Amino acid sequence: MTLKFLKALSFVLSALLIGTAALPLLEFEFPKYFPKTTYEFANNPLAEDKIELGRRLFYDPVLSRDSTVSCASCHSPFNAFAHVDHDLSHGIDDRIGTRNAPALFNLAWQRSFMWDGAVNHLDMQALAPISHRDEMDFSLVEVIHRLERHPQYPGMFQKAWGDTAITGERVLKSLSQFQLTLVSCNSKFDSVMRGESKFSTQESNGLVLFESHCSACHPAPLFSTYGFANNGLPTDSTLRDMGRMSITKKSEDSLLFKIPSLRNLTYTFPYMHDGRFANLRQVINHYATGIRPSATLAVQLQTPIVLNSDDKVDLFAFLLTLSDRHFVFDAKHGFPRNAY
Repeated sequence: MTLKFLKALSFVLSALLIGTAALPLLEFEFPKYFPKTTYEFANNPLAEDKIELGRRLFYDPVLSRDSTVSCASCHSPFNAFAHVDHDLSHGIDDRIGTRNAPALFNLAWQRSFMWDGAVNHLDMQALAPISHRDEMDFSLVEVIHRLERHPQYPGMFQKAWGDTAITGERVLKSLSQFQLTLVSCNSKFDSVMRGESKFSTQESNGLVLFESHCSACHPAPLFSTYGFANNGLPTDSTLRDMGRMSITKKSEDSLLFKIPSLRNLTYTFPYMHDGRFANLRQVINHYATGIRPSATLAVQLQTPIVLNSDDKVDLFAFLLTLSDRHFVFDAKHGFPRNAY
């Protein structure tokens, strides 16, 4: 049997098992220099109408209790799907959360989500903000009932999934489908990787510094291990956020937070889990002079990072090469203007 036949057979079996419409599958494309994805696409094969349904749901405040907050309220496409209006995320009734909303891109390579890794699968991630009192303050059951009464969603589910049944699994997998398409791989760094351009002298110097001081936790090409680390931030006296320890209850996880990707830093300020740093200069100064020793401090940060003023400028120049303007302004990821 040919590979093409096997792929077709796999799709047919999948359609029979989950009741999906006979839609053409989409290839998940990414650069050859990217690692293998971790998301199991076989359990949720990409299809155009499912992606569009997920996109509509992502931008629709119907998912919140009072229909005022959507996923995009905290994850703006113009900020690489991060939240820059406030240090901490805001939910319904202008309730204030306890962390800065992280950027959303290259999710197919991640095994855990949230700053503390509380969610271990993309298909389940949306449950957290939907049900959180200070975010959307709703339940999946109530979301389903609301969508069932909506004038457009039953038809959209029919088109995407083969019938009008609106289930929690379909809502969550549709949201995943859209978010999986948020692949950022067209920065200047990527252009250099493809041999289409070259780094400036300043950027090249910054790359050398980056590889010496940063790449252990932020390796190319994703610029994160997506693991957890204590990066030496003083504990906020108000929030007193202990990071991953709040999930695992293990003392060795105290002050460990998920390591974010450094891609798109131009667009994703403020920085850190609590948004304490307004700009990259403050971030670089933290790693050069602001590390606070503690029992769980990352091994990589226990030796001081020595940077002079020229080093900081060069490192800054390299970090700017990681911003992907094409991704941020890609209309395919934006608000579905023909939906209303």
